[in-house]
Amino acid sequence: MDKEELFKPYIQDDLALLPPCIGDFISPSDPVRLVSTIVDKLDISNILKDYKGGGTTSYHPRMLLKVIIYAYLCNIYSGRKIEPDYRTINLFRSKRLANGIFEDLFSQVVELLNSEGLVSLQVQYIDGTKIESAANKYTFVWRGSVEKNKQKLLNKVHFILVQANDLLSQELQEEIPDELSPELMKEKTERIIKKLESSDLDKDNLKKKIKE
Repeated sequence: MDKEELFKPYIQDDLALLPPCIGDFISPSDPVRLVSTIVDKLDISNILKDYKGGGTTSYHPRMLLKVIIYAYLCNIYSGRKIEPDYRTINLFRSKRLANGIFEDLFSQVVELLNSEGLVSLQVQYIDGTKIESAANKYTFVWRGSVEKNKQKLLNKVHFILVQANDLLSQELQEEIPDELSPELMKEKTERIIKKLESSDLDKDNLKKKIKE
């Protein structure tokens, strides 16, 4: 099966109901376009291999990566602040981007941007006083100075990702399990129906109620 068949189609320049293209609302010089181009070139085979198919189609991992990476570069690490239906974002982060996968991809993006002087990591200050607390110690700055010490840059990236993962874990613990999105409910229903269909027992009436 072609891996692309596993995902919901997404077209960045999709048309709205009226002639203007959605992409027309984003400035050609907006850094989000640069992030999008870089992510399109990243090797995400380690993510794709975990999609087995079956059930409903998934949001494309490249699309989700673009959203998350750009949010991180804008110093936004909370799933709730990244996207209103944050469970999709948090599930993707916790399930698909574990075991260093995201750190490797994100570091590649930061290195490329930093090498061109487009983004840097700076220690955050408030009223001239350096913030020494662990949380929010570093902040990404677009069009900042180039960090010439690669290892120092990667250490800062790692520090930020640790903080982001701590926030993700907190949000996952705070989620209310009985609040299911329509998409997740449909996916669970389809899995239940498949299990029923593989059984030798006659459960037509039960399957009908589940579909309803």
